[in-house]
Amino acid sequence: MASARVPRHRTARRIRATAAGAATGLLLTGLLAAPAQAQDDTGGPIGTTAGKAGDATYRPGPCPKTQHPVPELEGARCGTLTVPENRAKPGSRTIELGVAVLPAEAAQPKPDPIVWLAGGPGDDAVGEAKLAVDGGLNRDRDVILMSQRGTYSADPALTCPNVDEFNARVVGLVYDAPSTETLHVQATKACRDRLAALGADLGAYNDTESAADLADLRTALGLKEWNVFGISYGTHLALVYMRLHPDGIRAVGLDGILPPSRGGSAAAWSSARQGFDGLFKACAEQPACNSRYPNLPATFERLVRRLEAEPVTTTVTVPGRKEPVKVVLDGGALVTWLTSATHTATEVPRALDELARGKPERIARQWAGWRLAPQAVGATSHGLVYGVFCSEWIPYETQAQAVEAGRKAFPSFPRSVQEQAPQLNSLRPDCDVWKVPAAPSSIRDTTDGDIPTLALSGGFDAQTGADNGPYVARTLSRAHVVTVPYEPHVVFASSECAQHITVSFFDDPAAPDTSCLKGLKAPAFETGP
Repeated sequence: MASARVPRHRTARRIRATAAGAATGLLLTGLLAAPAQAQDDTGGPIGTTAGKAGDATYRPGPCPKTQHPVPELEGARCGTLTVPENRAKPGSRTIELGVAVLPAEAAQPKPDPIVWLAGGPGDDAVGEAKLAVDGGLNRDRDVILMSQRGTYSADPALTCPNVDEFNARVVGLVYDAPSTETLHVQATKACRDRLAALGADLGAYNDTESAADLADLRTALGLKEWNVFGISYGTHLALVYMRLHPDGIRAVGLDGILPPSRGGSAAAWSSARQGFDGLFKACAEQPACNSRYPNLPATFERLVRRLEAEPVTTTVTVPGRKEPVKVVLDGGALVTWLTSATHTATEVPRALDELARGKPERIARQWAGWRLAPQAVGATSHGLVYGVFCSEWIPYETQAQAVEAGRKAFPSFPRSVQEQAPQLNSLRPDCDVWKVPAAPSSIRDTTDGDIPTLALSGGFDAQTGADNGPYVARTLSRAHVVTVPYEPHVVFASSECAQHITVSFFDDPAAPDTSCLKGLKAPAFETGP
């Protein structure tokens, strides 16, 4: 995949270096005394006592490495969880997962912490400490961050810098061209061969093993119960964890929901349709936007067809690059750009209009800037990306089903676009060379039960559609479904209202406070000359 994981570019907040806007009304700061600490079953602060859970062992120690400095880890209580790489193989080697416990801000923390599940797959939870803190998640509960197996701060880290570097090169190639796919698959295979030569059991990097890691962490930390909060792909893992290891889970928050039973190209196409329609509808409901950019959906679909037939090439300058960058935009690139551009929704109508009038620079600059960001190289665990997608998604969706989903969502698109679901392009041939066994079909089961669950979605989410909230709630008897209007993928990162709802849910899982939804208004779209 040229974009293997589900990326999270924020609206004026991107998943941003500054992460979500600080919910200052939720944070308790300026305490005269140092806050008390939630305790494990030995009476010590969480994360300070060694513990075991079957073959897994937790030991306190230094905080995990991060790709860039994370000030929010200062004062964290850290350690390492050592687990079998493959629990199905007796005598499997062990791997190490970094753990960081962010202390609660409150003077009297609640005893049940929140464990944070990162997106991706392949993102490192430890590096998302700022996002959790800025959203007020540690207001009165400790927040536990564990590097999921294979991610940056785990050992081994199954990263593929060569794949990241190729994904950056894609901006100058025809996105949907067979030659581009061939080069991408070569990069994927080269990384696969390198990781296998290092001894990694690539078939062990999946949701079943990761869910067991979480269950072992809770036990090894001496916790009777905890809460779970997953974002994006983290919701996929959370739903598997809830199904396989429900004991000790007090409540679960899901934000940007990706149900395992729906994972695949069909879900990607459906989500894109929902997010695009939400954005286009909001523009149509604003007189200034609708007057300046009438019938935006037709403009977009016309551009996809035109660019797929005749790709546009331009050059732009992007931050961090001294030389101009060549950018090629075809129909597939435009679809994938818009999937992420819902995070900068106010610019979208103007950007599409400029492109229609022969000015591709705005879109090209965004497209290149996202993909050429230097911090992206070596950050994602492609071993986990392919471990999940190639064992849990690809075996349970045929190519014909994937293409039909594209046709159903966007019947006017050329077949070459319909063949590559947004952000999942080249996934099937990538999986052919990754060579991991299919997961048991039960991995696609729905999650049933009565664990209190908050199902959060954004009205502009084009990556995990808002209809996934009601979908998962069908089988969760104590679920609350909340769609935050006008927000993109992972609303906790961009909406103070979503942050408030989330924190209130963990305070009282039976009655989250959603009153802030009443005052939300659509953003004012840019209207150019």
